[in-house]
Amino acid sequence: MTGQHQMERLEREAGHLAPGASDEAAVGRRVFAEGHGPVLTDLDGNQYLDFAAGTLTQSLGHGHPEVVEALTEQARRLWNVHDSATPDRAALLELLARLLPEQLNTYALLSTGAEVVEAALRVVQATAPPGRNRIGALRGGFHGKTMGARMLVHWDVGHQAFAGNSVLGYSAYCYRCPLELSHPSCGLRCATLVRKHITDKPNVSALVFEPVLGAAGVVVPPPGYWEQIAAACRANGVLLVADEVMTGGGRTGTFLASEQFGIEPDLVTLSKGLASGFPFAVLAGRAELLRHPAASVPGAYSATYGGNPLGIAAARATLEVVERDRLVERVRVLGELLHERLSALPARFENLGDVRGLGLLYGLEFVTDRQSRAPAPHLARAVYARALDLGLRVALGGHILRLAPPFTIDEPLLDEGADLLEKALEQVLS
Repeated sequence: MTGQHQMERLEREAGHLAPGASDEAAVGRRVFAEGHGPVLTDLDGNQYLDFAAGTLTQSLGHGHPEVVEALTEQARRLWNVHDSATPDRAALLELLARLLPEQLNTYALLSTGAEVVEAALRVVQATAPPGRNRIGALRGGFHGKTMGARMLVHWDVGHQAFAGNSVLGYSAYCYRCPLELSHPSCGLRCATLVRKHITDKPNVSALVFEPVLGAAGVVVPPPGYWEQIAAACRANGVLLVADEVMTGGGRTGTFLASEQFGIEPDLVTLSKGLASGFPFAVLAGRAELLRHPAASVPGAYSATYGGNPLGIAAARATLEVVERDRLVERVRVLGELLHERLSALPARFENLGDVRGLGLLYGLEFVTDRQSRAPAPHLARAVYARALDLGLRVALGGHILRLAPPFTIDEPLLDEGADLLEKALEQVLS
């Protein structure tokens, strides 16, 4: 429960803070004061296993000593010189080249997920051949809250509808198939329609996509979906732009989720898991795109905070630990353990419609009943709040709970978190 000290702090800020916080902040009403490894501590001293890893940012957990040391040392030396070279930038670029697929050998350094998506869109528009003036995206995708990112998925705000140049295809959301079909008898009709409406069109320049839809509820496509679409893009000259802001950095058990689906992207956007919660983003791509004269005019990849020395320090320290300690392999091991604990839950709880995931990224979907599958955000909120009271923090969004523990968590704590989640489900849904 939220204690007195936290309530006082929340009341102090309420008079000045704009509403519109995330579901988890609004429902949880906690004031987190410290974080160490996989554990958060609130202002009243209560502790929580953080199975949201910040906001999927803390791949190494909170306050990893090597990241703290790197940031502290850099803070003593230099903070910002726009996009000028600094002593550590070359080492970070070389590290990225080791971790990413070979074709992704050129990088632009930015600050946030939405910013890097916008940069990717600029590259696509600058390099597209004449007549290729449309961009493909997927229904249910999420790419950020800036105008270009919103227009990709036709996300209107208020009473304003903004016409964009994107055309939408169907994601492989098998639990809620928009075509009212069933896998595998559907023959991956969703992929066929993506080809028909996007990849086979001569006026489409690129397909911007999440390999695993994150905000939509950790939607993992079945085998064959991405293989079919990626092959069609290659055959028809449509660029593959993978939004791996959430999945990149090892979260799914490979450094890029694209690697698990046979996708070789032309451009990739990365952010959340790269720098242990410090604002940092990378646009990775093929040299012929990022070095194209039309895409690399002066200022094309510059930004006030893009590639700043503190961000470089945090990203380099984070990724060096990921590489040295073979944490992507560790994610696969822990992911199998998490799968074992979660896969049996829907059979026990009528209102838990589906559990799905990959590596250390899972989504739990709550419904009013199995027949209608009507979303039940009130149940997701109740389970989220109860889990917090029991000492477990997960990520809440609508009728979905997402789980994304740090890569560095040990097996006993992973098991303890799964126990707390199960207890919260029992207390709310039984």
